[in-house]
Amino acid sequence: MTTPFPFTAVVGQDDLRLALLLNAVSPAVGGVLVRGEKGTAKSTAVRALSALLPQVPVVAGCRFSCDPAAADPACPDGPHESGPGVSRPARMVELPVGASEDRLVGALDIERALAEGVKAFEPGLLADAHRGILYVDEVNLLHDHLVDLLLDAAAMGASYVEREGVSVRHAARFLLVGTMNPEEGELRPQLLDRFGLTVEVAASREPDQRVEVVRRRLAYDDDPAGFAARWADEEAAVRARIVAARELLPSVRLGDGALRQIAATCAAFEVDGMRADIVMARTATALAAWAGRTDVLAEDVRQAALLALPHRRRRNPFDAPGLDEDKLDQTLEEFSGEGDEDPDPDGPGGGGGQPPSEGPQADGGSGARPEAGEDGEPRASGAGEQTPVRASEPFRAKVLSVPGVGEGAAGRRSRARTEHGRTTGARRPQGALTKLHLAATVHAAAPHQRARGRSGPGLVVRRDDLRQAVREGREGNLVLFVVDASGSMAARQRMSAVKGAVLSLLLDAYQRRDKVGLVTFRGAAADVALPPTSSVDAAAARLESLPTGGRTPLAAGLLKAHEVLRVERLRDPARRALVVVVTDGRATGGPEPVALAERAARLFAAEGVASVVVDCESGPVRLGLAGRLAGELGGTAVTLDELRADSIAGLVRDVQGVAKRRAA
Repeated sequence: MTTPFPFTAVVGQDDLRLALLLNAVSPAVGGVLVRGEKGTAKSTAVRALSALLPQVPVVAGCRFSCDPAAADPACPDGPHESGPGVSRPARMVELPVGASEDRLVGALDIERALAEGVKAFEPGLLADAHRGILYVDEVNLLHDHLVDLLLDAAAMGASYVEREGVSVRHAARFLLVGTMNPEEGELRPQLLDRFGLTVEVAASREPDQRVEVVRRRLAYDDDPAGFAARWADEEAAVRARIVAARELLPSVRLGDGALRQIAATCAAFEVDGMRADIVMARTATALAAWAGRTDVLAEDVRQAALLALPHRRRRNPFDAPGLDEDKLDQTLEEFSGEGDEDPDPDGPGGGGGQPPSEGPQADGGSGARPEAGEDGEPRASGAGEQTPVRASEPFRAKVLSVPGVGEGAAGRRSRARTEHGRTTGARRPQGALTKLHLAATVHAAAPHQRARGRSGPGLVVRRDDLRQAVREGREGNLVLFVVDASGSMAARQRMSAVKGAVLSLLLDAYQRRDKVGLVTFRGAAADVALPPTSSVDAAAARLESLPTGGRTPLAAGLLKAHEVLRVERLRDPARRALVVVVTDGRATGGPEPVALAERAARLFAAEGVASVVVDCESGPVRLGLAGRLAGELGGTAVTLDELRADSIAGLVRDVQGVAKRRAA
């Protein structure tokens, strides 16, 4: 077995270590989400935590880790006889991003079902993680169908499996720990809220600390066992402190004053629901126990807020996590309880750890703001160029999808043949069998049982009888925005509306798990403002800082988009693209700009690329150039007003109302 890197040997990252230790003291805190750039010891620290956890008593032979002192009466391996049980180390189970549904929750043992005619359940990772740690690296990349199962298990403390004639329920209470790089995309709000605490980590900029990180890592790689032995005393001390804090935890008193501060803080930051209040209360209690105290102090409440609230105060996906510490201190001071005492800085009452480093303020935004001149108007950033303007308020956008049925990554936009979704039929497997269609397999094998000499309860099945389940779900697409930033689009109200529309489509792409890219064109050329990425936040930030002005090189923008698609097709051939061109349709600059743009558009039509033109033309006189461009692209054109889902719904209601009146 590989020797893990010692937890106490991790350099710096005080906030990360504190959050993990608080969950070790009180698993009811609800886990940790670790956000940060790559190479910051996120996974190293998480994997090292399991070695510090106390041993777990389990019923001997139980695959579901039942506690001998309180065995689950509904355990599939039960009923269990009373007894002392056995002890084993706490488990840390890793959930791969690409795991199957059966691997996570378990499934019917198909081999025994067919060969022996019995129903047998094979436990999954949720059963293995019960009373331990479930760790998901790159949790923001986890497929939606697995996220849904995790949410169910986290909410109910149990896993339910209902499939293929099998109905199984088993306990699944685990410490959920996830790590992620925000550059690769954000986490679904429902799963984000399930993490009790969140920590932002970053690599140190201090040379001495970076030197120590490298020195320890090289020493560990040269001799893992020897390096771990040198840190054995520190590991034992932390392990003993965790045990002592767990024993002290039931005696910790959470007074009314501290409870008022918790409630006031959650209300002041306008977090949704009551989970934040509960998590803060549990975290503050764990902080007191970790510090060796039986009373929760104001400093514990402050530290708990810094760990439990940043990811819950996000009002939309483009808000940066963080907390306004001045506002936090003001709220705590206003609702300070009479029974609270100031912590002794020289004693054990210091709150148990260092507060997280200050993040973006509570009014966080998604990108740079233009500087204002003395007259309050944005300053120009260059000749012939206008400074970026803010986007108008986003709205719920009409659903744009790629026609046909694809086979791309799981998502929520277009129809696709997927491994997870509703079963629509069965076929003979092409290659390795991945999803058995049990009924179709039995139906294929049944007529041949007498000829094959069947004599027992099992079904005689041959490879030719096996049938693959055909399932249809939804896929995520590459939504490539091609945005006209020329002078004809530069009128302030007009560009603000355009940015608001694109921002609305970005929000829609976030919710549907798409990749996004951004190409802009103005002046004499086109630029790839953002290569295809899963980070919709990055696209929103680039859009916010987008300047405008100059001519309209429409052809250059289309050709640049075509090149981006060509390269991306080589990297991810299964992911289909949707090109969204945001323009008024004008083309200027160079010889025959309109004809050149039409030829570029026909490249997309020839390759069958799905496209939509968002027509930004306004005013009483309209030239219809965007509609003409959509025709050359082989796509459709919609106006900014038609892009709103509520306007589409209103149009449908109006049409239905006219039809009813006519019928009457």
